[in-house]
Amino acid sequence: MRKTISQETPTAVGRYEEVKLISLSLRAWSIALFLVLFLNSNSSAQLLDRTDNQQWTEVQIAVPVTKAFDFNIIGGLRIGRDLSHPVDERIGVGFTFRAGKHVTVAPHYLHLGMQPFPRRRLWENRLVFPVTVRFNLGKFRLNNRNQIDRRLRNSGIDTTRYRNAFGVEHPVGPDKWGLSVFAADEVFYDWAVDRWARNRFAAGATKEFNKHLSQNFYYLRQNDRFGVPGDLNVIGTRLTIRLW
Repeated sequence: MRKTISQETPTAVGRYEEVKLISLSLRAWSIALFLVLFLNSNSSAQLLDRTDNQQWTEVQIAVPVTKAFDFNIIGGLRIGRDLSHPVDERIGVGFTFRAGKHVTVAPHYLHLGMQPFPRRRLWENRLVFPVTVRFNLGKFRLNNRNQIDRRLRNSGIDTTRYRNAFGVEHPVGPDKWGLSVFAADEVFYDWAVDRWARNRFAAGATKEFNKHLSQNFYYLRQNDRFGVPGDLNVIGTRLTIRLW
């Protein structure tokens, strides 16, 4: 009997060491898997950064048809990913109708190509219907724009947005300078998420070179709860050319 026990003891010890080795191996694999998942999620978070610094350039060419009616050609380019790549190109057509001194209706169509991230390309056809009311209060020029966007996207997720923008403008210096400063705030309601999803605040200056040419320069801050990237710092310019 003693001989049998002494012969079995090394076998039991060997099995114990084998189980211990397997346990340590499983633990090591678990730690390695955790590190891989953590690094991958961190990399994904960097690729889908919610913030960006961008530069926007917009051009509008207005062709007068009558005193109250203009045909418009619209183009724009946005440089993003921290000012390193084009992220938004747009072109469109529309018209502006002035109903008296205070009300302007300017429906238009835009075709957009967007690439907010590497290897991701988005297309959109957008129908835009803005109505703007303008009035003066002393030397201040106030405006309030209500706008509906219908967004038809290649992703198949078509959405509608309501936008309201309120702005204040004030001339600077003598009239011959053709210079004014402005500030505006715009809120977005998006039916895709049934929320007030975005806010934009802008401040800048407008220079009227003559009756045919004007340009504004501005800084814009965007905060968006759902967009990626949603929070933007933007330096922008808009050039308006009015033919004959």
